[in-house]
Amino acid sequence: MKLQRAAALLQAARRVVVMTGAGISAESGIPTFRDAQTGHWARFKPEDLASPEAYWKGPEVVWEWYAGRYRDVMAASPNRGHTLLAELEHRKLAQHGEGAFTLVTQNVDGLHLRAGSRPPLELHGNLTHGRCEACETVQPLPAPETFVPPPTCTRCGSRMRPNVVWFGEMLPQDVLEAAQLAFERADVALVIGTSSQVYPAAGLAGVTRQCGGMVTEINPDETPLSGQASFSLRATASAGLAALMGTQD
Repeated sequence: MKLQRAAALLQAARRVVVMTGAGISAESGIPTFRDAQTGHWARFKPEDLASPEAYWKGPEVVWEWYAGRYRDVMAASPNRGHTLLAELEHRKLAQHGEGAFTLVTQNVDGLHLRAGSRPPLELHGNLTHGRCEACETVQPLPAPETFVPPPTCTRCGSRMRPNVVWFGEMLPQDVLEAAQLAFERADVALVIGTSSQVYPAAGLAGVTRQCGGMVTEINPDETPLSGQASFSLRATASAGLAALMGTQD
């Protein structure tokens, strides 16, 4: 399939679903999960910090790492890829109404919302929020310049943990089910900046294909999805979306 055909199908689609991964935020200067292990943290593996066992063993250490990531995320700005997706969302909703666009992300940085998108389906949570260990209330973290971890739940006073999915934990079932339904119904699925190696997220694009929809991948590198996608564009998120949407920078 050629770019012109993929662009035409995206423009005509009445239901679009998008999956984003770390690649879209890389253009904002946010390192991938594993690349974040630098400096003092280079002596740790991500598994040493992002697991329930690590948290119960040393919550102060885990919170120190997440507090640093939180400050980095809040210092970053959404890039052209994020804003183009927000534009596409607004366009599809205006044309076809509720249900015409669903944004699913594996990222935990909150940049889609800051770019103007409606709240996405966050498969792995959001590190700009904490979740109460006792009552499970989810609340935004204090401003980075005043944040001293760990946060305390304003509802019950208990300690809060990072609101992210750790190794060994299940994805939130309601979010996963909503994402599955969106991929089932989609005329076009866009898979942007993800390695397509982490399941169950990596299997969602196949659902669209099985249901008769088109899958377009945007990624600078070849992935396991590349050979199965209807169209695979070797480009960054911002450049690929600009080409598909016919938008000039």
